[in-house]
Amino acid sequence: MRLLMVILAFNFIILIHELGHFIVAKLAGIKVDEFSLFIGPKIFSFKRGETTYSLRTFPLLAYVKMEGEGEESDDERAFCKKPVWVRAAVIAAGPLANIISAFIIIAVLYGISGYGTTIVSDVAEDSPAYEAGIRPGDKIISYDGKKVFQYIEFLNFLYVSKGKPTKIEIEREVVVDGKKERERKVLPVIPEIIPGEQYIIGFTIQDEGNSNVVGKLSEDGPGIEAGLLVGDKIVKLNDKEVSNIDEIRSFMRENKENPIRVTVEREGYSEPFEINITPKKIVGEDNYYVGVAFAMEKGENFFDVIKHAGIFTFSNARMVPISLGWLITGKVSFANMAGPVGIGSVMNEAVQDVPIGSAILRLLELTALISVAIGATNLVPFPALDGSKLVVLGIEAVRKKPIPVEKEALVMTIGFFILIGLAILITTNDIINLVRG
Repeated sequence: MRLLMVILAFNFIILIHELGHFIVAKLAGIKVDEFSLFIGPKIFSFKRGETTYSLRTFPLLAYVKMEGEGEESDDERAFCKKPVWVRAAVIAAGPLANIISAFIIIAVLYGISGYGTTIVSDVAEDSPAYEAGIRPGDKIISYDGKKVFQYIEFLNFLYVSKGKPTKIEIEREVVVDGKKERERKVLPVIPEIIPGEQYIIGFTIQDEGNSNVVGKLSEDGPGIEAGLLVGDKIVKLNDKEVSNIDEIRSFMRENKENPIRVTVEREGYSEPFEINITPKKIVGEDNYYVGVAFAMEKGENFFDVIKHAGIFTFSNARMVPISLGWLITGKVSFANMAGPVGIGSVMNEAVQDVPIGSAILRLLELTALISVAIGATNLVPFPALDGSKLVVLGIEAVRKKPIPVEKEALVMTIGFFILIGLAILITTNDIINLVRG
């Protein structure tokens, strides 16, 4: 059931993209030869009007075949016969359909479950953020001079900076002459570098924020083997009281692989009790820590929901060119890229071991995130992507005559094979990561 949800969600993103092209092409009077759901050998098809609607074998992707797209045609209703602005509208409709659908999905989700903000809800004592002067209630404005629209951007910028000293701009409410005002400060922060060698119990916290409630357990982690359950509240490690994940991590760094008496509070139990757990050593990439958690807001105000849905959409769209820049400059490894297999794995993992309602909400958020990314990526001016086709149309508009179809087709074909090569490399990387777990 949950795997089916993932397959449907992934294909929904692609279908929306192709529907964007299809609907605008039909509205523009362009002859559409075929609209196909999935790829591979045809299972069945039917014709309505001039368009053949097909269902194909492999449950992945979709495509629209327009008369005169990428080839010469004498048909007056062919794509190539339409004015530049009409063809540009048809090409842009796919990516824009992804972006608009993401906005709608995330607005619905925010209305149901609320949304994250860039307002600091908690600052761990003795953390880099606390030492810099950041306090609960402060709003993060920028990180290292880069505007922060969502808390996830803060985490991305922190990761890419590799823990180098930085400046964080905050906005804070102050009282001046008896009146409340907002002032901005730029505070120097030195993130803490957490070595890739870590000692873990094997769990993540529940929801967003800085809590001490178990949200998910690793299948091969020592926590689940010792009897820790989702929903348990970790209140003490040995004799040290803990109230949030930052305090738990701090204890784990000092304790290393030594056995721990974990005191938990569990629903249905009148008293806390102890579980003996021996942490597991893992070796991975370094992590970076400043010690802040971000506030969540309930989706009660319609206009706030729409505003934050817009922020989500813009933020994740702009991260596409930013991420490409990081990839080109080496700030992000090629191994961090994910293709269909990796995306599917992430989506599948997100819906496991949680109630069906939570699984649906998580899948909606991932669907919106991926839809924005696909839409924005397709607007990149790389051969074979929609963005490059828009550039070609722009050149045609300036030259007042089209680029020869054979030359355009050659460029697009080269770009297509480059994309196929990248897809193979990324998919191979996805499979390797999947096997390694």
